[in-house]
Amino acid sequence: MGMNLSSRSILIGIKEYLFMTFGMFCYAFGWLECVMPAGGMGGGAAGLATLINAVLPDSFTSFLTIGTLVFIINVVLLILGVMIVGWKFGIKTLYCIVVMSVMFNLVETQLDPLLVYNKLAEVDAPNLLLVIAGAASCGLGIAVSFMQGGSTGGTDIVAMIINKFRTVSYGKVLLMTDCGILIGSLFLTTNVAIGGVPQDIEPMSSLAFARVIYGFIMIAVIGYTVDFVQSGNQQSNQIMIMCKDYEKMADAILTKAHRGATLIDAHGWYTKSDTKIVMVVCRKRETSTILKLAREEDPNAFITVGSVMGVYGQGFNALNKA
Repeated sequence: MGMNLSSRSILIGIKEYLFMTFGMFCYAFGWLECVMPAGGMGGGAAGLATLINAVLPDSFTSFLTIGTLVFIINVVLLILGVMIVGWKFGIKTLYCIVVMSVMFNLVETQLDPLLVYNKLAEVDAPNLLLVIAGAASCGLGIAVSFMQGGSTGGTDIVAMIINKFRTVSYGKVLLMTDCGILIGSLFLTTNVAIGGVPQDIEPMSSLAFARVIYGFIMIAVIGYTVDFVQSGNQQSNQIMIMCKDYEKMADAILTKAHRGATLIDAHGWYTKSDTKIVMVVCRKRETSTILKLAREEDPNAFITVGSVMGVYGQGFNALNKA
């Protein structure tokens, strides 16, 4: 039995690292094949590396590639993180940092930089479509890594360092660092290849402002994609039903919708009477069925519906060990 458990653990570990590798490839592909050919810009370690690479002389960019710069930035942040907050980084975070750098260099050297650009060159607003497609690919890569317990480093490490001295949410740290990188790109002369054509983007020029706008679009799309992939079809709702015959309502939900229900003691301040609330947690796709059933059982029922970030337990997602 011990051997079977060990073999299963090994297989699960291999699967997790394969998925993280795929996630880092998606991230690098989206950035190098979509965002950069469109002249876009984003945040995080990759955004900072792209900005540094764009201002370096040509003699340096041959060996200080974006992948190499991403690795250097993350290593510097790791060292600062260890010095300030101690060693709190998992092996999966280190793995993702290394593989991300490898994937950036691999995609940059082995794939045609206009592979995706040429497919969209004939349609309207190709650069905007490229940025959206690239952000979606980056978001997919981040989400896949998160789901396997990995992290892309960068902003995560910055957030840990800042929280050592002051409590600031991850979202605020992400927004501050990304905005700082994007706004900083407004004041620098950068050399980029938009659609394969080298161009100098002057400070405060129309192209510089367009790149910042692309950056904010990219941040939004990445955030949405990460949330969508992580929850996806497993998104759930919590339905609270207040009605007179709560027992009949709970029985109907159990027998007809095949969903469990929980009765919560309540006191209606308007009616000044004790009652019970029927609480149901269900998949989002099941919400309309339960609402229809509730209306059939009691047209006067008072119902609220709220989104639930995560549901774990019987009938839902398994609560995996960290």
